Amino acid sequence: MRWWSVANFVSNAGTWMQLTVQNLLVLQITGSAAATGLSMSVQAAPALLMSMLGGAMVDRWPRKLTAAVSQALLGAIAFTTAVLVATDRLDMTSLMVLAAVTGMVATVDNPACALLGNDLVPAEDVPSAIGVGALVHNAGRLAGAAMAGVTVGFLGTSAAYFANGLSFLFVTAVIPFLRPVRGAARRVAGERGRGRGEPGMTVREGLAFFARRPRLLALAGITGISAVFGRNYGLTLAVLVTGPLAGGAGAFGTVSTVLAVGGILGAVLGARLRKPSVRVVGALAATGALLQVVAGLSPSLAVLLVLVLPMAVVESVSDTAGTAVLQTDPPAHLRGRVLGVWGSIGTVWSLGGPPALGLLMELAGPRGALVTGGLIIAGSLTAGHLLSSRRTATPVLVRTEEGDLSGRAALSTAA
Repeated sequence: MRWWSVANFVSNAGTWMQLTVQNLLVLQITGSAAATGLSMSVQAAPALLMSMLGGAMVDRWPRKLTAAVSQALLGAIAFTTAVLVATDRLDMTSLMVLAAVTGMVATVDNPACALLGNDLVPAEDVPSAIGVGALVHNAGRLAGAAMAGVTVGFLGTSAAYFANGLSFLFVTAVIPFLRPVRGAARRVAGERGRGRGEPGMTVREGLAFFARRPRLLALAGITGISAVFGRNYGLTLAVLVTGPLAGGAGAFGTVSTVLAVGGILGAVLGARLRKPSVRVVGALAATGALLQVVAGLSPSLAVLLVLVLPMAVVESVSDTAGTAVLQTDPPAHLRGRVLGVWGSIGTVWSLGGPPALGLLMELAGPRGALVTGGLIIAGSLTAGHLLSSRRTATPVLVRTEEGDLSGRAALSTAA
């Protein structure tokens, strides 16, 4: 697990270095901010259409082999881009094609790597392992964004892509030496064997499981409403800081740093969760929404900075808890497909959330968007909790004698 965490830190740093440089590269080629957004959408679009198929592949194929091949392919794409940039042969068309191929490979790579990490620890430690993964992700994001400027300044744009390719090869080299915890491989293989007697390792089976699982549907609802009306702090807080609070780019940089620090602290706290649940995720999301409301009313930058840290901590812990539920609730032979369904749903939120939030800011301003969005999230989650708590089980009457039914319930609510 330590080797896997180190490999993921290196890979995340390389990925964020490339993402940072890619936006600058598109601007250099086209001079258009719209083209920059288009390149990001092209890379994300395959997840909308292919995530469920990628999850089915992860359930069908050995995880170590799948993760190693997908990491090697991502490394090859990064090296190809580096050569094209170095030889000045990269145009917008080839960049879009490479971005789309990267998104396609990621639909397999993301669930494969997530589930491979879970196989390295006992079942009771999976929430902690997910928390460690979130910590590694946030630390790699900070390191990659910082290294991008240094790398481009001293070595050029192609060096960032080349470094990302090396980071993927490092992960590929580590994977063969990983040892899943005793019993993990047998448990997955056994459940796969039982699954073949049913409809099979199909996408439909994973989609049907997700649709019939109330707690997964509730988790999707909580995450969806939070993604649309909150969480996009890079957008809402940027407008708030540079607008009503009269700050500049430096002030927003400070806010972004505090958000990153809060994300790391939240990942550390999330790693201590032993039994995360949808109820915990909902409570954390409502707490974050109320903090968002107060942040929208901040009279000064100093007050906003005080609020931003707990907002980031709550968001990070909530994400860690939600991911733990998502990766541990389904049976082992279905987890790849469930993650694939989640990937498609998450892509809808990531593509649709920012435009919806931008429209809300146009109508209500940055303060109004933060306050209104926070109230919508908190109100919706409270209403959902009240409705779910009112549901009662229908008593089952037991026949005691022929033609007679007792008036007492035979099965308890828990049963």
